[in-house]
Amino acid sequence: MAKMEIAPLRPWEDFFPGADRFTKPNLADLAKWNNRVVSNLLYYQTNYLAMAIVVFLIVGFLNPLGMILGGAVVSLVFMGSVWGAENKLMIKNFKKKNPTLFVLAVMGASYFLMSLFGGVMVFIFGITFPLLLVFAHASLRMRNIKNKLENKIEGAGLKKSPMGIILEALGQQEESFNQIQDFLESKLKE
Repeated sequence: MAKMEIAPLRPWEDFFPGADRFTKPNLADLAKWNNRVVSNLLYYQTNYLAMAIVVFLIVGFLNPLGMILGGAVVSLVFMGSVWGAENKLMIKNFKKKNPTLFVLAVMGASYFLMSLFGGVMVFIFGITFPLLLVFAHASLRMRNIKNKLENKIEGAGLKKSPMGIILEALGQQEESFNQIQDFLESKLKE
């Protein structure tokens, strides 16, 4: 079993290098877009965590009770969905066939519960806004060779990271092992 590794904090020049390394995703090819997002989530996970913490702290400073409530609701919904996907066949099949809809359902359930408690605005700005920023960056940032190689190593099971574990729990794997082997072989031939 692979040992848990925390990804390094990527330099600002790599994380936000300029307009030439950003492009809109091809909406006609959802698999390729999903692959880009998952790859960037794995590669820039520490940068994304730092960005989310900054936004979370700013909003938490402005409304601490709402942030605690929002964090508890989202955590409980996430843990409940992972437990349900592991123990309930119907949920497990839905997650396997529709991983993106599964993630959207988890987010929708969190939003619904937060609206019952009247903390929707705190939820939107404190929890969803950082997620939106992360998703926007992961969708628009083009991958580089270093990014792809790091993700192939994690995908092959040689190392594990916190984001890799979360994505695996949500059913968002990047590529199959055969594609990983093909990639590594092509790079070795170059």
